[in-house]
Amino acid sequence: MSHSLEKIAFHTLGCKLNFSETSTMARDFINQGYSIVKDFENADIHVINTCSVTDKADKKAKKIINKIIQTSSNPFITVLGCYAQLKPEEIAEINGVNLVIGDKEKLNVDKHVLENYNKDSTRIIHSSIENSTQFTSSFSVNDRVRSFLKIQDGCDYPCTYCTIPKARGKSRSDTQTNILKNIKILENNNISEVVITGVNIGDYGRAKLDGSLLDLLVKIDKESQISRYRISSIEPNLLTKDIINFINDSNKFLPHFHIPLQSGNDRILKLMKRKYNTNMYRKKIDLIRSTIKDACIGLDVIVGFPNECPDQFLKTFNFIESLEINYMHIFSYSNRSGTIASNMKNQVSKDDKISRSRSLHKLSDFKRFNFYKSNIGKIKKVLFETEIENGYIVGFSDNYIRVKVKGDRSMLNKIFNVKLLFIENDKVIGEIY
Repeated sequence: MSHSLEKIAFHTLGCKLNFSETSTMARDFINQGYSIVKDFENADIHVINTCSVTDKADKKAKKIINKIIQTSSNPFITVLGCYAQLKPEEIAEINGVNLVIGDKEKLNVDKHVLENYNKDSTRIIHSSIENSTQFTSSFSVNDRVRSFLKIQDGCDYPCTYCTIPKARGKSRSDTQTNILKNIKILENNNISEVVITGVNIGDYGRAKLDGSLLDLLVKIDKESQISRYRISSIEPNLLTKDIINFINDSNKFLPHFHIPLQSGNDRILKLMKRKYNTNMYRKKIDLIRSTIKDACIGLDVIVGFPNECPDQFLKTFNFIESLEINYMHIFSYSNRSGTIASNMKNQVSKDDKISRSRSLHKLSDFKRFNFYKSNIGKIKKVLFETEIENGYIVGFSDNYIRVKVKGDRSMLNKIFNVKLLFIENDKVIGEIY
């Protein structure tokens, strides 16, 4: 069989980190002569990079497998990522799966597919990642205007609801030298914006061998030619005043923060084993607001954590309502086997989770609308990413407002000054200034 003629499709679930890793895997296959096709085209090989943060993520992976079987003729299906690390035997039992690869081995997927290409069998390649110190760099390129650059992996936080430490191992970081080398590759690929990502990026360089996160950001700011950088989700206890001041002063790092909250109730935060309380969280939001007026601030929140009674949810709702944040990512608590929270009493009903989630989604929409409204009339730098119908293009401002203007494909992957005029659904209509 000539592998140079093989067509391969990738399916990515979950976080920005997974997208950076999938892109790296795809480049490795291209270098070996494979042809990449989109999603559910009739590919010979399908690689599914899974997430396992919630049970919905597990179910999505199974749906993708079923759809592949329906749309491809006798495909070779490989499953890897967090779900594959946590439950390899469960995945191997799914009809149609040929290869299951654990987290430690997944970035060598091209080698494993070549060595185990047999559509009539199922193979598991898996090892413990608990004490792994190995860091494998990755970044996305040519997938979209924005690139995701992985600087850190794993997590040492013992949150009672989370399986990520078991799926990705302990916290470990890339070197500054290697990160800057990867950035140079992104520069040569005309990337306009990079998102610095990891499992817990605030923990970058904790071993003190190669500087802190702030040291890295300063070095990138000085040495990189790329116009725009964002930092992805960062824990409130690890987002320092110095980092906030640096972003305020930088011409490259954008005024956009995503800071997990998870609960606005201190008792629930303790049960979750989070490393902050609501008072610390509020002070961090207030510090950003007093330093960077137009900053966009988002948060994550979990509804229906065990023991979250209606009064405690109301405290969360009221706490978030009182914060000057601009949008939320809302998750219903998902019972993950092997976690401390899965054995807690007073589990919350599905109906209550749905109701609470709906309330917070309305609050998030209200917060986003008011944020957009406060920026009307201002001139913002917008990087355009997508061409849509009727001669319009869409992109994001430096402070993460979704902007739509009249334009064409020649304006994509370029930054323009745009005057923000009025709100239309989930976007702000603007004009080139």
